[in-house]
Amino acid sequence: MTDYVIILVTTPNVIEARKISKILVEEKLAACCNIVEKVNSIYFWQNNVVDDFESLIIIKTRKDLFPELEARVKELHKYTVPEIIAIPIIAGSNSYLDWINDTVKQVEKTK
Repeated sequence: MTDYVIILVTTPNVIEARKISKILVEEKLAACCNIVEKVNSIYFWQNNVVDDFESLIIIKTRKDLFPELEARVKELHKYTVPEIIAIPIIAGSNSYLDWINDTVKQVEKTK
């Protein structure tokens, strides 16, 4: 089951989250993106503790698409260092995982 991942990306607001999500799905880098509109994030940035509200994108895709998806998110994202973290799916409904596979683009394997 480790061929599939959930990728977490935070954005400054829901407008940017929707923009990024739509592009990832349209370009078949993601099968599905869920957006949590308002999460409270506390993090260290530029020598300060920041307490801010962000939007969280939960992306479902295949692991082999991560490098291309990561590059695309970096192109679209406003943050200098966006959160782009992949978590392996260790178990899941076969029909749902098949749907992910059928929905996203296929990566040509090099010999």
